Amino acid sequence: MAKAAFVILAGTEGHEGLGRVVNALEGAREFVENDDEVEVIFDGAGTQWLAELPEADHQYNDLFAAVEDEVSVCDYCATAFDVDEAVEEAGIERLAEFEGHPSIRSLVDDDYQILTF
Repeated sequence: MAKAAFVILAGTEGHEGLGRVVNALEGAREFVENDDEVEVIFDGAGTQWLAELPEADHQYNDLFAAVEDEVSVCDYCATAFDVDEAVEEAGIERLAEFEGHPSIRSLVDDDYQILTF
């Protein structure tokens, strides 16, 4: 069984950021569909997507929904990028294991492949 952590850092500004988040979600969905262990972590500017993707009318809401159970967010960055309310409404787990941020080291220690987008 494969183990992968998709870390989404790309913000919502520009077409390039949309491409990166879609590629990350597509990759994560492939792992989910194969019953692998998957983490999808929105971090940095990537947290901004959590104010958009959960919306029913977003063009990639279905893709987001396919991996939603695997989604978490950096606690510090959710606040820094002003998406606390959206994160709360979506019921997304907040990670703060290392100084308010997700612990990438713990993922590596648990044998996850880290993929950044």
